[in-house]
Amino acid sequence: MPGPNAPVALPTLGNGPTVGRLGFGAMRITGRGVWGPPPDEGEAIALLRKVADSGVTFIDTADSYGPGFSETLIAKALWPYPAGLVIASKGGMTRTGPGYWRVDCRPHLRRACAESLRRLRLECIELYQLHSVDQRMPIEDSIGALVDLQREGKIRCIGVSNVSAAELSRARKVAEIVSVQNSHNLQDRSSDALIDICADGGIAFIPFYPLAKGRLARPDSPLARIAERHRATPAQIALAWQLHRSPVMLPIPGTSSLAHFEENIGAASIRLSAEELRTLAAP
Repeated sequence: MPGPNAPVALPTLGNGPTVGRLGFGAMRITGRGVWGPPPDEGEAIALLRKVADSGVTFIDTADSYGPGFSETLIAKALWPYPAGLVIASKGGMTRTGPGYWRVDCRPHLRRACAESLRRLRLECIELYQLHSVDQRMPIEDSIGALVDLQREGKIRCIGVSNVSAAELSRARKVAEIVSVQNSHNLQDRSSDALIDICADGGIAFIPFYPLAKGRLARPDSPLARIAERHRATPAQIALAWQLHRSPVMLPIPGTSSLAHFEENIGAASIRLSAEELRTLAAP
């Protein structure tokens, strides 16, 4: 783990672009239950433009966010895209209603990628990720479908999401995997070993739900005391902890609120001491 004053490395997506260490997750710009359009399209577009204007160079979305609405809004707000901005998308989940998600990596992947390209107004998606492993088929077949899309020039880099260490190992035998996107936060550290594997392999680790804190954020908790010391919020300290956790960490806190976005960005400037990191590392 880098020290509190160590220089911050930027994750490089394989042979692809280098992006800043704090991205933006575009799941929450849709309607309730990640379904349908947002309550106020104008606010969502203003937020996305603020994200780009703030220097964020990585936006993560998926065809299933909305479905389709997240990608459509990104293009409506930001196309033609600023130089250096990487839009990452995912395929492999289908939706039939709010809160309902179904893994489907059979014929869905090729169709999902084509629709994402159309909605995002792109000829090639810089990072395209397998959204989840379809247990009805070998992961090698799903990654193979992405390799075909890569050869056709429709995607540049391949990532995976919701995988185990064993599944990542199998995927890496089929293609160069440049990113892993799994749940990780102060409460959920089940991917800790996988983060270390990513660091050893030069693979970016993209934690989703990075702000989950639960009981750790209760008044007078260690997290709350550290936040008070830094004149920050517990959410900002949770993000700063992730950035300290590994140089390959690329958190993507998502929000539909401009105020929350600006709060999240402030976490990048927080430097935690070795003692604070030890305190937060305790279970």
